[in-house]
Amino acid sequence: MPALMRRGAVATAAALVTALAAACAPGGSSDKPADKAPAAVSTDVAGAGNVTLTVWDQEVQGGMKEQIETLNKRFEAKYPNVKINRVSRSFSDLQKTLRLALSGGNPPDVVEANQGYAAMAQFVKAGMLLPLDSYDQVYGWKKRFPKGLMDLNSVTDDGKLIGSGKLYGVSLNGEIVGLYYNKEKLAKLGIQPPKTWAEFEQALATAKNKGEVPVAFGNVEKLPAMQLYGLLQDGLTDKESVRKLVFGSGGSWSDGPNVQAAQRLSDWAKKGYLTKNANSIKWDDTPVNFAKGDGVFMFGGTWWAPDLNDRMKEKVGFMLPPASQAGAPVATMGGESLPWSITAKTKHPDVAAAYINFITSPEAMDVAVETGSLPVLPAPSKQPSAPLMKEVLTAWTELSKNDGTTPYIDYATPTFTDAFGGPLQELVAGKKSAEAVMKAAQDDYTAFQKKK
Repeated sequence: MPALMRRGAVATAAALVTALAAACAPGGSSDKPADKAPAAVSTDVAGAGNVTLTVWDQEVQGGMKEQIETLNKRFEAKYPNVKINRVSRSFSDLQKTLRLALSGGNPPDVVEANQGYAAMAQFVKAGMLLPLDSYDQVYGWKKRFPKGLMDLNSVTDDGKLIGSGKLYGVSLNGEIVGLYYNKEKLAKLGIQPPKTWAEFEQALATAKNKGEVPVAFGNVEKLPAMQLYGLLQDGLTDKESVRKLVFGSGGSWSDGPNVQAAQRLSDWAKKGYLTKNANSIKWDDTPVNFAKGDGVFMFGGTWWAPDLNDRMKEKVGFMLPPASQAGAPVATMGGESLPWSITAKTKHPDVAAAYINFITSPEAMDVAVETGSLPVLPAPSKQPSAPLMKEVLTAWTELSKNDGTTPYIDYATPTFTDAFGGPLQELVAGKKSAEAVMKAAQDDYTAFQKKK
């Protein structure tokens, strides 16, 4: 992500992990904090004295916001000597400001640091994050979470390999990118939720012909187009090819199916299937507009489900992207949410570790369900009650059984969001061809591979 992904069967996340080489990042090995030996770790939060723990997160939307607010209050109630100074920012704003904050003289104690080369790998290379392996020996995160999930948040000391090395974060939620639909609009249009891409394209044409906006879409930040492209890519090629391409072990962005995915996105834009002037609409405004009636369908992550459930109630549905053929297994982007990490300069590493352990505990998974989120592990005592959240859980479980998760494509290089996302904006605007866009993606990818 964003990156978001969390619930029932989590074996799919293991497919997201592989050894990858990363680009160079600022900072040197001399900047790195010394590892804390297990004997130096203290779990006595109450004995730490009065502590103010500054936490930066991107949980700004309804259910996600309620989830972390609830967990913060419970942590403070358990440890009255600790005060949580919460700083919340949108995903985009967090990405823009986090590096500067981590390199400053008074950084936050705990942050949500995005996986991938553009964020976590570079922060590790620069010595900005504290390795959590000593704390894992105390709290047992690697025993609680499947190896695949732990690997996603692991990086080698030099920042060149993701999926191995030391642990630098623990995630709370799971996420997949799927298809939301307005049930009332489908009924008025006489359309059933599509089972195949062919049925979906017909539904788009019907919606357009009857004066509706077929797909709610905002793309100021470039990532939305990358996610939509990735779903089209998943529908035109096999999941292993996508995994190898993103992880740098085979394939080319200019391969036939990848160009076809870009061409399909271009065709949708030219046919008016996407919100007009999509490149001027913010990502976070898309679900708000969709809830107000702008769009029959909306592609998006499960992190939007709590807000949409509150706004639309039983009028909204969620499904995995259509299959290539009816009944065929589906692949789509997914994984786990931004991991909670400890900054290298924190003065309260033990309290920070206890906080991370608390907000990713089994109790936290129950809170996730209660607030309409998708916990990365099965909640011990809670099940969703809202129809939309039940559909989200069903989709997550189905995807997990089929090992259908593919990685977010912005993981491919540290500069991919601009190098590929920028040309995709031009594609949506009708200013660049599919072939030219994919050449730009491949050029950036090739340059990165040479740096390995």
